Amino acid sequence: MPIVVDIDVMLARRKMSVGDLAGRVGITPANLAVLKNGRAKAVRFATLAALCEVLKCQPGDLLRWEAEDAATG
Repeated sequence: MPIVVDIDVMLARRKMSVGDLAGRVGITPANLAVLKNGRAKAVRFATLAALCEVLKCQPGDLLRWEAEDAATG
């Protein structure tokens, strides 16, 4: 998928666990793991805003676009 989720990068930078982030954002650790691992089909703006608030970052710090390899796509 061309959208890459970098929540794990921000978690490492903030020295925060998935469980701690999930609790502060108000979602389950399982749902955060789905998002973190790039398996989510959508994310609510409210959830994205809460992630940014807790992690003190911008949406672009959590999500980025990568071109798909034409040979594999």
